[in-house]
Amino acid sequence: MLFSEVYSAYFNAIAAIVREVQRGELTEKSILQIIGDKAFSESMLSILPAIKKEEWLVMNSELKTPIAHTPQMPLTILQKRWLSALLTDPRIALFDVDASGFAGTEPLFTHDDFVFFERYADGDPYTDEHYIAHFKIILTAMREQRRVHIKYRNRNNKMLHGQFIPYRLEYSAKDDKFRLETAGGRYGAYINLARIDECKLLAPYEPQALIPPRRRECRVAFSLLDERNALDRVMLHFSDCRKETRKLDERRYEVQLWYEAQDETEILIRILSFGQMIRVTAPDNFIGLIKQRLAMQRAVKQ
Repeated sequence: MLFSEVYSAYFNAIAAIVREVQRGELTEKSILQIIGDKAFSESMLSILPAIKKEEWLVMNSELKTPIAHTPQMPLTILQKRWLSALLTDPRIALFDVDASGFAGTEPLFTHDDFVFFERYADGDPYTDEHYIAHFKIILTAMREQRRVHIKYRNRNNKMLHGQFIPYRLEYSAKDDKFRLETAGGRYGAYINLARIDECKLLAPYEPQALIPPRRRECRVAFSLLDERNALDRVMLHFSDCRKETRKLDERRYEVQLWYEAQDETEILIRILSFGQMIRVTAPDNFIGLIKQRLAMQRAVKQ
């Protein structure tokens, strides 16, 4: 583990408690509050008794500490190299993450060390200055609860524009793209950030104007043949979806998967990637989509 649970949870909790002692503001109630915020739910059963019994020697039973200096929690070299590697991801730069303190730290890995399978090659242009500017405007609008005016091209390359309330940014690992979900009406609109031509901040909106968009959920059922760890791969591949799995025999399973209607094409492609390991059994319209796509692929090959 690069980041130890003990180091990052228990040590941080104790460091915060010691800082409160040094300020002379510690009470048993504040100890419980710190433990609840920085450690695990069951930590109260171990940390507080250990403090009272003076097992850790950082504090006595009268809630006094012999530690004179404020506790510091420096990162290890390995942790800094890991974070430095993450900071090289162009997507991180979109969020204005503070990278100070990592100058001269060699990244633990680079993106050239990875090979991506079953992912589209036309991902968003994360280093394009216009894309970055639009992304940051949308982030600002979400943080400051403001409307935005967006001029964008739809999937048919038709130019559209309008005023929107930014509701949520979504990232698709399969597409390597960000899209914006908007609110304020009966149904939300999805806008791919790479298709935005202009984006401007507008005035703040009233809280009651933010109506979460209604989502239409769909279901697909399929039988699964568990060969070459197909079951494990399906569970991981569709970890972002709600699902129910029923074992039929030693090798076969029945899976029901729920997804959002606008993600139907992506779900279709992901299911087809498992080949004969998966056989879709319902609904009929989804089976029809599979037949259409296979027919298209067959026609292209011919």
